[in-house]
Amino acid sequence: MRKTYPGRRYGGYGSLVKIFILPDLGEGLPDAEIIVWHVTEGDDIRQDDALVTMETAKAVVEVPSPYTGKVGKLFGQPGDVIETGKPLAGFELEGQENEVPETEDTGTVVGRVESSGAVVTDQLTNIGGMKITPAVRALARKLKVNIATITATGKDGVITRADIENAAQHTTDDAHPVSTYLSKAETTPVTPRAIQQVVPRATPGAEWQPLRGTRRSMARVMSDSHARVVPTSIMDDADVQQWAPGQDKTLRLLRSIRAGVQAEPGLNAWYDADRDLRLVHAVIDVGMAIDTPEGLFAAALRNIQNRSEEDIRTALDDLKYKVENRSVPPADLKDYTIMLSNFGMIAGRYATPVITPPCVCIIAAGKARQEVRPVAGGFEAHRVIPLSLTFDHRVCTGGEAARFLRAMIGDLNRPD
Repeated sequence: MRKTYPGRRYGGYGSLVKIFILPDLGEGLPDAEIIVWHVTEGDDIRQDDALVTMETAKAVVEVPSPYTGKVGKLFGQPGDVIETGKPLAGFELEGQENEVPETEDTGTVVGRVESSGAVVTDQLTNIGGMKITPAVRALARKLKVNIATITATGKDGVITRADIENAAQHTTDDAHPVSTYLSKAETTPVTPRAIQQVVPRATPGAEWQPLRGTRRSMARVMSDSHARVVPTSIMDDADVQQWAPGQDKTLRLLRSIRAGVQAEPGLNAWYDADRDLRLVHAVIDVGMAIDTPEGLFAAALRNIQNRSEEDIRTALDDLKYKVENRSVPPADLKDYTIMLSNFGMIAGRYATPVITPPCVCIIAAGKARQEVRPVAGGFEAHRVIPLSLTFDHRVCTGGEAARFLRAMIGDLNRPD
């Protein structure tokens, strides 16, 4: 079973002198999964040698060693998830004193205790004006003592262990009238109903598995979108019967998005709900939905507003190759201004595609089909491409979305 390492205190590592904190491997990604360690505890290592290979939500990254020395501690095993900013590895460096990594609680060091060659610090925290160490805070919680009622007797107003123990011994019934009343009252035992199992048991031959890497990120993104966006979808068909032979569907879709943006720039925008601000972009960076066995990627195809079709095709092929080989730069997995899903390359007609905030619009193209249409003197079978457009109705109107889609269809209806 994979473990997740949350923020915690570390101290007393024997001869450890440097703690390597997991850096941000993906410009804002919250964690990364250990794939393989390239060293074991006790190995000698040089700066910039391969330390560990980790998988973020979007890429597999080889992390180099920041130090030259001996590997003293590895904080996790393959399959474990390490949060960004938490300890990843410890190193022994010749001629340097031991250090304890920074923790979420910062304060003044009030003690140094020698333990098995390591220096352990006890840090002081300030809570509501009360000075107390983490160990004493833990004791107060254990003994159910409210530290706000304590008179500190330690140096410089620090609450001591004796203060907590003394308060616990002198707690009276008057201090807890409700609990005293309940303890003296007659009670009738109540047998609770059986608690319904929240997670069903796995079916025979199957087992629950944690989401990893891209799929874990996809779950987070979709949940975030569901919570933050007010989506509305409209759908229509583009008649492409007159297309010249050899037309590239994806390139034509991208060109039609340019036409849509020219008609309604407000759909090529970001929305900041916290500040109630909208940013309408001058550039068109399309987030291309790319399907992989590991999950869905959205990679940015930059500046399509002023690039040739040949240049765009080359960039698109390169982007797809990098995504499939997990070598796409993290910068290319964010900051797109509008989104496109060409799921019709597989199957399906219409959809309600999901917008990734802060974007406000996504277009989806379904599988082309033949449809009978009336023409002068009779009927003809025409090739059509089904289109779906989802927009964030908080900042875009239905009329704007419809005009955007109409401009796309007008461009797609052109022979070339």
